[in-house]
Amino acid sequence: DTSGAALGGPVACVSKVELRVACKALLDRDTLNKSDPCVILMVQNQGQWTELDRTEVIKSNLHPVFAKVFTLDYYFEEAQKLRFEVYDIHGTHSIGTRDDDFLGGVECTLGQIVAQKKMVKPLFLKYAKYAGKSAITVHAEEISGNNGYVELFFCAKKLDDKDLFSKSDPFLEIYRINDDGTEQLVHRTEVIKNNLNPVWEPFKVSLISLCSCDEDRKLKCLVWDSDSRGKHDFIGEFYATFREMQKIGGGSKVTWDCINPKYKLKKKNYKNSGVVILSDLKLHRVYSFLDYIMGGCQIHFTVAIDFTASNGDPRNSCSLHYINPYQPNEYLKALIAVGEICQDYDSDKRFSALGFGARIPPNYEVSHDFAINFNPEDDECEEIQGVVEAYQNCLPKIQLYGPTNVSPIISRIAKLSAGEETIKDASRYHILLILTDGVVTDMADTREAIVRASYQPLSIIIVGVGNADFTDMQILDGDDGVLRSPKGEPVLRDIVQFVPFRDFKTASPAALAKCVLAEVPNQVVEYYSHKAICPMPPVPSCDSPTSLANTPTESLPAVGTTA
Repeated sequence: DTSGAALGGPVACVSKVELRVACKALLDRDTLNKSDPCVILMVQNQGQWTELDRTEVIKSNLHPVFAKVFTLDYYFEEAQKLRFEVYDIHGTHSIGTRDDDFLGGVECTLGQIVAQKKMVKPLFLKYAKYAGKSAITVHAEEISGNNGYVELFFCAKKLDDKDLFSKSDPFLEIYRINDDGTEQLVHRTEVIKNNLNPVWEPFKVSLISLCSCDEDRKLKCLVWDSDSRGKHDFIGEFYATFREMQKIGGGSKVTWDCINPKYKLKKKNYKNSGVVILSDLKLHRVYSFLDYIMGGCQIHFTVAIDFTASNGDPRNSCSLHYINPYQPNEYLKALIAVGEICQDYDSDKRFSALGFGARIPPNYEVSHDFAINFNPEDDECEEIQGVVEAYQNCLPKIQLYGPTNVSPIISRIAKLSAGEETIKDASRYHILLILTDGVVTDMADTREAIVRASYQPLSIIIVGVGNADFTDMQILDGDDGVLRSPKGEPVLRDIVQFVPFRDFKTASPAALAKCVLAEVPNQVVEYYSHKAICPMPPVPSCDSPTSLANTPTESLPAVGTTA
Protein backbone atom coordinates (compact mmCIF):
# COMPACT_ATOMS: atom_id res chain seq x y z
CA ASP A 1 0.00 0.00 0.00
CA THR A 2 1.78 3.11 -1.16
CA SER A 3 -1.19 5.37 -0.50
CA GLY A 4 0.70 7.20 2.24
CA ALA A 5 3.26 8.35 -0.29
CA ALA A 6 0.57 9.44 -2.72
CA LEU A 7 -1.11 11.66 -0.16
CA GLY A 8 1.78 13.85 0.83
CA GLY A 9 5.21 12.63 -0.18
CA PRO A 10 7.03 9.75 1.51
CA VAL A 11 6.11 9.01 5.09
CA ALA A 12 9.18 8.52 7.25
CA CYS A 13 9.00 4.92 8.33
CA VAL A 14 10.89 3.38 11.18
CA SER A 15 12.34 0.04 10.15
CA LYS A 16 11.66 -2.69 12.62
CA VAL A 17 14.02 -5.63 12.90
CA GLU A 18 13.30 -9.03 14.39
CA LEU A 19 16.16 -10.82 16.13
CA ARG A 20 15.96 -14.55 16.84
CA VAL A 21 18.54 -16.17 19.08
CA ALA A 22 19.88 -19.66 19.62
CA CYS A 23 22.85 -20.90 21.65
CA LYS A 24 25.26 -23.82 21.31
CA ALA A 25 27.34 -25.70 23.86
CA LEU A 26 26.33 -23.64 26.88
CA LEU A 27 28.17 -24.25 30.15
CA ASP A 28 26.44 -26.69 32.45
CA ARG A 29 26.06 -25.01 35.84
CA ASP A 30 23.55 -27.45 37.32
CA THR A 31 24.69 -30.48 39.28
CA LEU A 32 21.55 -32.60 38.85
CA ASN A 33 20.27 -31.68 35.40
CA LYS A 34 21.25 -29.39 32.52
CA SER A 35 21.12 -25.57 32.69
CA ASP A 36 17.75 -23.82 32.10
CA PRO A 37 18.90 -20.95 29.86
CA CYS A 38 17.32 -17.56 29.16
CA VAL A 39 18.81 -14.73 27.05
CA ILE A 40 18.49 -11.11 28.17
CA LEU A 41 18.89 -8.37 25.56
CA MET A 42 20.48 -5.16 26.88
CA VAL A 43 20.67 -1.88 24.96
CA GLN A 44 23.03 1.01 25.60
CA ASN A 45 21.62 4.49 26.06
CA GLN A 46 24.00 7.35 26.94
CA GLY A 47 26.55 4.88 28.24
CA GLN A 48 24.03 3.03 30.46
CA TRP A 49 23.01 -0.58 29.79
CA THR A 50 19.33 -1.34 30.36
CA GLU A 51 17.34 -4.51 29.79
CA LEU A 52 15.12 -4.29 26.71
CA ASP A 53 13.58 -7.75 26.78
CA ARG A 54 14.28 -11.40 27.51
CA THR A 55 13.51 -14.79 25.99
CA GLU A 56 11.51 -17.58 27.57
CA VAL A 57 13.38 -20.06 29.79
CA ILE A 58 14.07 -23.38 28.06
CA LYS A 59 14.25 -26.27 30.50
CA SER A 60 17.34 -28.42 30.74
CA ASN A 61 18.92 -27.62 27.35
CA LEU A 62 22.50 -26.61 26.47
CA HIS A 63 21.66 -25.95 22.78
CA PRO A 64 18.47 -23.87 23.10
CA VAL A 65 16.57 -22.39 20.15
CA PHE A 66 14.41 -19.62 21.58
CA ALA A 67 10.97 -18.86 20.15
CA LYS A 68 10.94 -15.35 21.60
CA VAL A 69 11.48 -12.73 18.93
CA PHE A 70 13.15 -9.46 19.92
CA THR A 71 11.76 -6.50 17.98
CA LEU A 72 13.88 -3.36 17.70
CA ASP A 73 13.56 -0.08 15.86
CA TYR A 74 16.49 0.14 13.47
CA TYR A 75 18.25 3.39 12.55
CA PHE A 76 20.94 3.32 9.89
CA GLU A 77 22.30 6.66 11.12
CA GLU A 78 23.02 5.48 14.68
CA ALA A 79 25.46 3.03 16.22
CA GLN A 80 22.98 0.94 18.23
CA LYS A 81 24.98 -0.99 20.83
CA LEU A 82 23.51 -4.29 22.05
CA ARG A 83 24.54 -6.86 24.62
CA PHE A 84 23.21 -10.43 24.86
CA GLU A 85 23.55 -12.09 28.28
CA VAL A 86 22.74 -15.77 28.91
CA TYR A 87 21.70 -16.93 32.38
CA ASP A 88 20.78 -20.23 34.00
CA ILE A 89 17.41 -19.56 35.63
CA HIS A 90 16.33 -21.22 38.90
CA GLY A 91 12.66 -21.10 39.75
CA THR A 92 10.13 -18.96 37.96
CA HIS A 93 10.66 -15.50 39.39
CA SER A 94 14.17 -14.14 39.60
CA ILE A 95 16.94 -13.71 37.12
CA GLY A 96 20.10 -15.37 38.35
CA THR A 97 22.36 -12.63 39.66
CA ARG A 98 24.97 -14.91 41.15
CA ASP A 99 28.13 -15.30 39.08
CA ASP A 100 27.56 -19.04 38.76
CA ASP A 101 24.24 -18.38 36.96
CA PHE A 102 25.90 -16.27 34.26
CA LEU A 103 26.59 -18.47 31.22
CA GLY A 104 28.21 -15.77 29.05
CA GLY A 105 27.55 -12.59 27.11
CA VAL A 106 28.57 -10.73 23.96
CA GLU A 107 28.41 -7.12 22.67
CA CYS A 108 27.86 -5.91 19.10
CA THR A 109 25.95 -3.26 17.12
CA LEU A 110 22.59 -3.77 15.44
CA GLY A 111 24.26 -2.60 12.21
CA GLN A 112 26.72 -5.51 12.38
CA ILE A 113 23.89 -8.00 12.82
CA VAL A 114 21.79 -6.73 9.90
CA ALA A 115 24.81 -6.46 7.61
CA GLN A 116 25.68 -10.12 8.31
CA LYS A 117 22.05 -11.26 8.53
CA LYS A 118 23.19 -14.20 10.66
CA MET A 119 25.83 -13.43 13.25
CA VAL A 120 27.61 -16.17 15.19
CA LYS A 121 29.81 -15.09 18.12
CA PRO A 122 31.50 -16.86 21.03
CA LEU A 123 30.18 -16.06 24.51
CA PHE A 124 32.47 -14.48 27.12
CA LEU A 125 32.46 -14.67 30.88
CA LYS A 126 33.82 -11.83 33.03
CA TYR A 127 37.32 -10.46 32.32
CA ALA A 128 37.08 -11.43 28.61
CA LYS A 129 37.36 -15.16 29.36
CA TYR A 130 35.77 -17.48 26.78
CA ALA A 131 32.75 -19.37 28.18
CA GLY A 132 34.13 -22.73 27.03
CA LYS A 133 32.98 -23.41 23.46
CA SER A 134 29.67 -21.59 23.99
CA ALA A 135 28.37 -19.53 21.08
CA ILE A 136 25.30 -17.46 20.31
CA THR A 137 23.65 -17.15 16.89
CA VAL A 138 21.52 -14.10 16.13
CA HIS A 139 19.35 -14.06 12.98
CA ALA A 140 18.05 -10.69 11.79
CA GLU A 141 14.95 -10.21 9.69
CA GLU A 142 13.11 -7.04 8.89
CA ILE A 143 9.40 -6.67 9.62
CA SER A 144 8.75 -3.02 8.89
CA GLY A 145 5.35 -1.98 7.84
CA ASN A 146 6.87 -1.43 4.42
CA ASN A 147 8.30 -4.91 4.13
CA GLY A 148 6.37 -7.95 2.91
CA TYR A 149 4.52 -9.90 5.51
CA VAL A 150 1.74 -12.45 5.71
CA GLU A 151 -0.86 -13.09 8.40
CA LEU A 152 -1.76 -16.77 8.93
CA PHE A 153 -4.80 -18.31 10.66
CA PHE A 154 -4.31 -21.97 11.71
CA CYS A 155 -6.59 -24.46 13.43
CA ALA A 156 -6.70 -28.27 13.71
CA LYS A 157 -9.33 -31.01 13.92
CA LYS A 158 -9.40 -34.42 15.61
CA LEU A 159 -5.82 -34.44 16.90
CA ASP A 160 -4.61 -37.59 18.68
CA ASP A 161 -5.18 -37.65 22.41
CA LYS A 162 -1.87 -38.08 24.24
CA ASP A 163 -3.13 -37.58 27.79
CA LEU A 164 -4.66 -40.28 29.98
CA PHE A 165 -7.03 -38.24 32.10
CA SER A 166 -7.61 -35.18 29.89
CA LYS A 167 -7.26 -34.14 26.26
CA SER A 168 -3.98 -33.09 24.58
CA ASP A 169 -2.70 -29.50 24.99
CA PRO A 170 -1.60 -28.84 21.40
CA PHE A 171 0.77 -26.25 19.97
CA LEU A 172 2.12 -25.88 16.43
CA GLU A 173 5.70 -25.14 15.34
CA ILE A 174 6.69 -24.00 11.84
CA TYR A 175 10.29 -24.36 10.68
CA ARG A 176 11.75 -22.96 7.48
CA ILE A 177 14.16 -25.37 5.77
CA ASN A 178 17.19 -23.39 4.58
CA ASP A 179 19.22 -24.10 1.43
CA ASP A 180 21.86 -25.91 3.48
CA GLY A 181 19.22 -28.20 5.02
CA THR A 182 19.25 -26.49 8.41
CA GLU A 183 15.95 -25.62 10.06
CA GLN A 184 15.05 -22.16 11.39
CA LEU A 185 12.14 -21.82 13.82
CA VAL A 186 9.71 -19.31 12.28
CA HIS A 187 6.84 -19.45 14.75
CA ARG A 188 5.69 -21.42 17.78
CA THR A 189 2.00 -20.93 18.61
CA GLU A 190 0.56 -20.67 22.08
CA VAL A 191 -0.62 -23.86 23.82
CA ILE A 192 -4.38 -24.52 23.70
CA LYS A 193 -5.25 -26.48 26.84
CA ASN A 194 -7.30 -29.65 26.78
CA ASN A 195 -8.56 -29.39 23.18
CA LEU A 196 -8.27 -31.77 20.21
CA ASN A 197 -9.78 -29.15 17.83
CA PRO A 198 -7.62 -26.10 18.65
CA VAL A 199 -7.98 -22.70 16.97
CA TRP A 200 -4.65 -20.90 17.36
CA GLU A 201 -4.32 -17.11 17.45
CA PRO A 202 -3.53 -15.67 13.99
CA PHE A 203 0.07 -14.44 13.69
CA LYS A 204 2.01 -12.17 11.34
CA VAL A 205 5.36 -13.22 9.93
CA SER A 206 7.60 -11.54 7.37
CA LEU A 207 7.92 -13.36 4.04
CA ILE A 208 11.69 -13.34 4.41
CA SER A 209 11.33 -15.02 7.76
CA LEU A 210 8.70 -17.53 6.61
CA CYS A 211 10.24 -18.74 3.36
CA SER A 212 13.09 -16.36 2.35
CA CYS A 213 10.56 -15.12 -0.23
CA ASP A 214 10.73 -18.44 -2.07
CA GLU A 215 7.18 -19.73 -2.51
CA ASP A 216 8.31 -23.34 -3.00
CA ARG A 217 10.62 -23.52 0.01
CA LYS A 218 9.66 -26.43 2.26
CA LEU A 219 8.20 -25.60 5.64
CA LYS A 220 8.27 -28.34 8.26
CA CYS A 221 5.29 -28.10 10.62
CA LEU A 222 5.10 -30.06 13.88
CA VAL A 223 2.19 -30.49 16.28
CA TRP A 224 3.01 -31.27 19.91
CA ASP A 225 1.13 -32.02 23.09
CA SER A 226 2.62 -29.60 25.61
CA ASP A 227 4.17 -30.84 28.84
CA SER A 228 4.96 -28.43 31.68
CA ARG A 229 8.33 -30.14 32.36
CA GLY A 230 9.51 -29.56 28.80
CA LYS A 231 9.07 -33.21 27.66
CA HIS A 232 6.52 -32.52 24.94
CA ASP A 233 4.73 -35.45 23.24
CA PHE A 234 4.91 -35.57 19.45
CA ILE A 235 1.47 -35.69 17.77
CA GLY A 236 2.42 -35.42 14.11
CA GLU A 237 4.00 -33.43 11.33
CA PHE A 238 3.39 -32.21 7.79
CA TYR A 239 5.29 -30.31 5.12
CA ALA A 240 3.84 -27.20 3.48
CA THR A 241 4.93 -24.47 1.07
CA PHE A 242 3.86 -20.86 0.86
CA ARG A 243 2.57 -21.59 -2.64
CA GLU A 244 0.18 -24.23 -1.23
CA MET A 245 -0.95 -21.80 1.46
CA GLN A 246 -1.93 -19.26 -1.20
CA LYS A 247 -4.43 -21.71 -2.74
CA ILE A 248 -6.79 -20.42 -0.08
CA GLY A 249 -9.61 -18.18 -1.25
CA GLY A 250 -13.27 -18.00 -2.18
CA GLY A 251 -14.19 -19.59 1.14
CA SER A 252 -11.96 -22.62 0.52
CA LYS A 253 -9.38 -23.66 3.14
CA VAL A 254 -6.07 -25.49 2.83
CA THR A 255 -5.78 -28.75 4.78
CA TRP A 256 -2.86 -31.04 5.63
CA ASP A 257 -2.85 -34.51 7.19
CA CYS A 258 -0.89 -34.48 10.41
CA ILE A 259 1.24 -37.64 10.22
CA ASN A 260 3.15 -39.54 12.91
CA PRO A 261 5.71 -41.57 10.84
CA LYS A 262 5.97 -44.29 13.54
CA TYR A 263 2.23 -44.95 13.46
CA LYS A 264 2.24 -44.89 9.68
CA LEU A 265 4.79 -47.73 9.62
CA LYS A 266 3.08 -49.79 12.34
CA LYS A 267 -0.66 -49.37 11.71
CA LYS A 268 -2.20 -50.76 8.55
CA ASN A 269 -5.22 -48.47 8.26
CA TYR A 270 -3.50 -45.39 9.69
CA LYS A 271 -4.84 -42.26 8.02
CA ASN A 272 -3.54 -39.42 10.17
CA SER A 273 -3.23 -38.08 13.72
CA GLY A 274 -5.61 -35.25 12.90
CA VAL A 275 -5.69 -32.51 10.27
CA VAL A 276 -4.27 -28.99 10.35
CA ILE A 277 -6.20 -26.29 8.51
CA LEU A 278 -5.15 -22.89 7.24
CA SER A 279 -8.45 -20.99 7.41
CA ASP A 280 -7.21 -17.58 6.18
CA LEU A 281 -4.14 -15.76 4.84
CA LYS A 282 -3.48 -12.04 4.23
CA LEU A 283 -0.50 -10.85 2.16
CA HIS A 284 1.42 -7.60 1.53
CA ARG A 285 4.81 -6.83 -0.18
CA VAL A 286 7.18 -3.87 -0.97
CA TYR A 287 10.95 -3.27 -0.59
CA SER A 288 12.87 -1.24 1.96
CA PHE A 289 16.44 -0.13 2.70
CA LEU A 290 17.05 -3.20 4.87
CA ASP A 291 15.85 -5.52 2.11
CA TYR A 292 18.78 -4.20 0.06
CA ILE A 293 21.30 -4.32 2.92
CA MET A 294 20.26 -7.84 3.95
CA GLY A 295 20.30 -8.88 0.32
CA GLY A 296 24.03 -8.17 0.47
CA CYS A 297 24.24 -4.56 -0.75
CA GLN A 298 27.63 -3.18 0.37
CA ILE A 299 28.00 0.50 1.19
CA HIS A 300 31.32 1.75 -0.15
CA PHE A 301 32.57 4.77 1.77
CA THR A 302 34.88 7.45 0.31
CA VAL A 303 36.14 10.53 2.14
CA ALA A 304 37.44 13.63 0.34
CA ILE A 305 39.40 16.21 2.35
CA ASP A 306 39.95 19.88 1.54
CA PHE A 307 43.66 20.84 1.58
CA THR A 308 43.31 24.44 0.36
CA ALA A 309 45.45 27.22 1.82
CA SER A 310 42.50 28.87 3.57
CA ASN A 311 42.69 26.08 6.18
CA GLY A 312 45.89 27.65 7.53
CA ASP A 313 49.36 26.12 7.87
CA PRO A 314 48.94 22.71 9.57
CA ARG A 315 51.97 23.46 11.81
CA ASN A 316 50.12 26.42 13.30
CA SER A 317 47.72 25.68 16.16
CA CYS A 318 45.08 28.00 14.59
CA SER A 319 44.98 25.83 11.46
CA LEU A 320 41.92 23.66 10.84
CA HIS A 321 44.40 20.88 9.92
CA TYR A 322 46.46 21.26 13.12
CA ILE A 323 47.12 17.86 14.69
CA ASN A 324 46.63 18.25 18.42
CA PRO A 325 47.74 15.10 20.23
CA TYR A 326 44.97 15.49 22.81
CA GLN A 327 41.99 16.48 20.71
CA PRO A 328 41.12 15.49 17.11
CA ASN A 329 40.52 18.46 14.80
CA GLU A 330 37.12 19.07 13.15
CA TYR A 331 38.14 17.17 9.99
CA LEU A 332 38.93 14.07 12.04
CA LYS A 333 35.86 14.40 14.25
CA ALA A 334 33.53 14.54 11.25
CA LEU A 335 35.36 11.71 9.45
CA ILE A 336 35.27 9.39 12.48
CA ALA A 337 31.61 10.14 13.37
CA VAL A 338 30.32 9.32 9.88
CA GLY A 339 32.85 6.61 9.04
CA GLU A 340 32.22 4.56 12.17
CA ILE A 341 28.57 4.10 11.20
CA CYS A 342 29.30 3.32 7.54
CA GLN A 343 31.96 0.71 8.32
CA ASP A 344 29.39 -1.78 9.68
CA TYR A 345 27.95 -2.07 6.14
CA ASP A 346 31.19 -2.64 4.22
CA SER A 347 32.44 -6.21 4.49
CA ASP A 348 36.08 -5.53 3.56
CA LYS A 349 36.30 -2.44 5.84
CA ARG A 350 38.50 -0.65 3.29
CA PHE A 351 37.74 3.00 2.52
CA SER A 352 38.87 5.30 -0.26
CA ALA A 353 40.51 8.49 1.01
CA LEU A 354 41.10 11.41 -1.37
CA GLY A 355 42.36 14.97 -1.09
CA PHE A 356 41.87 18.14 -3.16
CA GLY A 357 43.31 21.65 -3.45
CA ALA A 358 46.98 20.86 -2.65
CA ARG A 359 50.30 20.69 -4.44
CA ILE A 360 51.48 17.12 -4.12
CA PRO A 361 54.84 15.34 -4.45
CA PRO A 362 56.91 14.56 -6.42
CA ASN A 363 56.37 17.54 -8.81
CA TYR A 364 54.23 19.70 -6.53
CA GLU A 365 51.55 20.30 -9.14
CA VAL A 366 48.07 21.19 -7.90
CA SER A 367 45.72 18.20 -7.70
CA HIS A 368 41.97 18.19 -7.13
CA ASP A 369 41.71 14.45 -6.62
CA PHE A 370 44.70 12.62 -5.20
CA ALA A 371 44.94 9.54 -2.97
CA ILE A 372 46.09 10.73 0.46
CA ASN A 373 48.14 7.52 0.81
CA PHE A 374 49.88 8.63 -2.46
CA ASN A 375 49.08 5.29 -4.10
CA PRO A 376 47.10 6.11 -7.28
CA GLU A 377 46.62 2.37 -7.95
CA ASP A 378 44.88 1.74 -4.62
CA ASP A 379 43.49 4.72 -2.71
CA GLU A 380 41.90 2.49 -0.03
CA CYS A 381 42.90 2.49 3.64
CA GLU A 382 42.26 -0.24 6.22
CA GLU A 383 39.30 0.78 8.39
CA ILE A 384 38.63 4.29 9.68
CA GLN A 385 41.87 4.17 11.67
CA GLY A 386 43.79 3.68 8.40
CA VAL A 387 42.18 6.82 6.93
CA VAL A 388 43.11 8.81 10.06
CA GLU A 389 46.73 7.66 9.78
CA ALA A 390 46.96 8.38 6.03
CA TYR A 391 45.57 11.88 6.69
CA GLN A 392 48.10 12.61 9.43
CA ASN A 393 50.99 11.21 7.35
CA CYS A 394 50.16 13.22 4.24
CA LEU A 395 49.94 16.65 5.92
CA PRO A 396 53.73 17.27 6.21
CA LYS A 397 54.30 16.11 2.59
CA ILE A 398 51.89 18.42 0.74
CA GLN A 399 51.58 22.18 0.20
CA LEU A 400 48.15 23.63 0.92
CA TYR A 401 47.02 25.55 -2.14
CA GLY A 402 43.73 26.12 -4.01
CA PRO A 403 41.20 26.79 -5.42
CA THR A 404 38.36 24.78 -3.78
CA ASN A 405 37.27 22.59 -6.70
CA VAL A 406 35.09 19.64 -5.70
CA SER A 407 33.60 18.66 -9.07
CA PRO A 408 36.61 16.46 -10.08
CA ILE A 409 36.11 14.15 -7.07
CA ILE A 410 32.31 14.01 -7.47
CA SER A 411 32.75 13.11 -11.15
CA ARG A 412 35.39 10.51 -10.28
CA ILE A 413 33.16 8.69 -7.75
CA ALA A 414 30.09 8.99 -9.99
CA LYS A 415 32.09 7.45 -12.84
CA LEU A 416 33.28 4.67 -10.56
CA SER A 417 29.73 3.87 -9.42
CA ALA A 418 28.46 4.10 -13.01
CA GLY A 419 31.06 1.52 -14.07
CA GLU A 420 29.62 -0.90 -11.53
CA GLU A 421 26.12 -0.07 -12.65
CA THR A 422 26.54 -2.32 -15.67
CA ILE A 423 26.14 -5.19 -13.19
CA LYS A 424 22.45 -4.17 -12.84
CA ASP A 425 22.02 -5.53 -9.35
CA ALA A 426 21.82 -4.01 -5.92
CA SER A 427 25.28 -5.09 -4.78
CA ARG A 428 27.02 -1.78 -4.12
CA TYR A 429 26.09 1.77 -3.18
CA HIS A 430 28.51 4.66 -2.60
CA ILE A 431 28.64 7.36 0.05
CA LEU A 432 31.02 10.27 -0.61
CA LEU A 433 31.86 12.42 2.43
CA ILE A 434 33.37 15.78 1.42
CA LEU A 435 34.99 17.78 4.23
CA THR A 436 35.67 21.38 3.23
CA ASP A 437 36.48 24.69 4.94
CA GLY A 438 35.15 27.03 2.34
CA VAL A 439 32.77 27.88 -0.40
CA VAL A 440 33.21 25.86 -3.57
CA THR A 441 35.05 27.77 -6.32
CA ASP A 442 33.77 25.66 -9.22
CA MET A 443 30.08 25.97 -8.29
CA ALA A 444 28.75 25.63 -11.87
CA ASP A 445 30.80 22.47 -12.54
CA THR A 446 29.85 21.08 -9.13
CA ARG A 447 26.13 21.55 -9.83
CA GLU A 448 26.59 19.83 -13.20
CA ALA A 449 28.52 16.96 -11.55
CA ILE A 450 25.82 16.47 -8.88
CA VAL A 451 23.05 16.36 -11.51
CA ARG A 452 25.02 13.65 -13.39
CA ALA A 453 25.77 11.80 -10.15
CA SER A 454 22.08 11.72 -9.15
CA TYR A 455 21.63 9.00 -11.81
CA GLN A 456 24.19 6.74 -10.08
CA PRO A 457 24.12 4.65 -6.86
CA LEU A 458 25.67 7.48 -4.85
CA SER A 459 24.88 9.80 -1.94
CA ILE A 460 27.01 12.86 -1.13
CA ILE A 461 27.50 14.33 2.34
CA ILE A 462 29.25 17.69 2.65
CA VAL A 463 30.42 18.87 6.07
CA GLY A 464 31.54 22.51 6.26
CA VAL A 465 34.47 22.83 8.69
CA GLY A 466 35.48 26.14 10.28
CA ASN A 467 33.72 29.48 10.34
CA ALA A 468 33.30 30.43 6.66
CA ASP A 469 29.99 31.76 5.33
CA PHE A 470 28.37 28.62 3.91
CA THR A 471 25.20 30.24 2.51
CA ASP A 472 26.10 29.27 -1.07
CA MET A 473 26.63 25.67 -0.02
CA GLN A 474 23.00 25.30 1.08
CA ILE A 475 22.04 25.49 -2.63
CA LEU A 476 23.71 22.12 -3.23
CA ASP A 477 21.48 20.50 -0.61
CA GLY A 478 18.18 20.27 -2.47
CA ASP A 479 16.06 20.67 0.67
CA ASP A 480 15.15 24.29 -0.20
CA GLY A 481 14.19 23.54 -3.79
CA VAL A 482 15.40 21.35 -6.63
CA LEU A 483 19.09 21.64 -7.47
CA ARG A 484 19.63 22.27 -11.18
CA SER A 485 22.64 22.18 -13.48
CA PRO A 486 23.77 25.50 -15.04
CA LYS A 487 21.66 24.56 -18.10
CA GLY A 488 18.59 24.12 -15.89
CA GLU A 489 18.45 20.33 -15.79
CA PRO A 490 17.09 19.14 -12.41
CA VAL A 491 18.66 16.39 -10.31
CA LEU A 492 16.95 13.02 -10.68
CA ARG A 493 16.95 12.59 -6.87
CA ASP A 494 18.15 14.70 -3.98
CA ILE A 495 21.52 13.13 -3.12
CA VAL A 496 23.34 15.92 -1.25
CA GLN A 497 23.18 16.60 2.47
CA PHE A 498 25.11 19.68 3.68
CA VAL A 499 25.75 20.61 7.32
CA PRO A 500 28.12 23.12 8.93
CA PHE A 501 30.19 21.37 11.60
CA ARG A 502 29.83 24.38 13.90
CA ASP A 503 26.12 23.51 14.40
CA PHE A 504 27.36 20.36 16.17
CA LYS A 505 30.33 21.82 18.09
CA THR A 506 28.70 21.26 21.46
CA ALA A 507 26.77 18.13 20.46
CA SER A 508 28.09 14.57 20.37
CA PRO A 509 29.68 13.10 17.22
CA ALA A 510 26.68 10.77 17.14
CA ALA A 511 24.38 13.78 16.60
CA LEU A 512 26.41 14.87 13.55
CA ALA A 513 26.37 11.34 12.07
CA LYS A 514 22.65 11.06 12.73
CA CYS A 515 21.92 14.31 10.94
CA VAL A 516 24.00 13.64 7.83
CA LEU A 517 23.16 9.94 7.43
CA ALA A 518 19.42 10.04 8.17
CA GLU A 519 18.49 10.62 4.53
CA VAL A 520 20.73 7.87 3.10
CA PRO A 521 18.30 4.91 3.46
CA ASN A 522 15.60 6.70 1.47
CA GLN A 523 18.16 7.76 -1.14
CA VAL A 524 19.25 4.13 -1.56
CA VAL A 525 15.66 2.90 -2.00
CA GLU A 526 14.84 5.79 -4.36
CA TYR A 527 17.79 4.92 -6.59
CA TYR A 528 16.95 1.21 -6.86
CA SER A 529 13.20 1.89 -7.27
CA HIS A 530 13.90 4.30 -10.10
CA LYS A 531 15.98 1.58 -11.77
CA ALA A 532 13.38 -1.08 -10.85
CA ILE A 533 16.18 -3.14 -9.30
CA CYS A 534 15.08 -5.60 -6.62
CA PRO A 535 17.26 -6.58 -3.68
CA MET A 536 19.63 -9.43 -4.42
CA PRO A 537 18.61 -12.96 -3.36
CA PRO A 538 17.44 -14.28 -0.82
CA VAL A 539 14.61 -12.20 -2.33
CA PRO A 540 14.02 -13.66 -5.82
CA SER A 541 14.85 -11.50 -8.82
CA CYS A 542 12.08 -9.29 -10.21
CA ASP A 543 11.71 -11.26 -13.40
CA SER A 544 11.41 -14.74 -11.93
CA PRO A 545 7.89 -16.01 -12.61
CA THR A 546 7.30 -17.24 -9.07
CA SER A 547 8.58 -14.06 -7.50
CA LEU A 548 6.40 -12.54 -4.82
CA ALA A 549 7.33 -9.21 -6.33
CA ASN A 550 4.91 -9.97 -9.11
CA THR A 551 1.91 -9.25 -6.96
CA PRO A 552 0.78 -6.56 -9.40
CA THR A 553 0.02 -3.61 -7.17
CA GLU A 554 2.64 -4.22 -4.55
CA SER A 555 5.86 -4.97 -6.36
CA LEU A 556 7.23 -1.43 -6.34
CA PRO A 557 9.84 -0.48 -3.80
CA ALA A 558 8.25 2.14 -1.61
CA VAL A 559 10.34 4.94 -0.24
CA GLY A 560 9.72 4.67 3.45
CA THR A 561 6.00 4.08 3.12
CA THR A 562 4.10 2.44 5.89
CA ALA A 563 1.84 -0.50 5.42
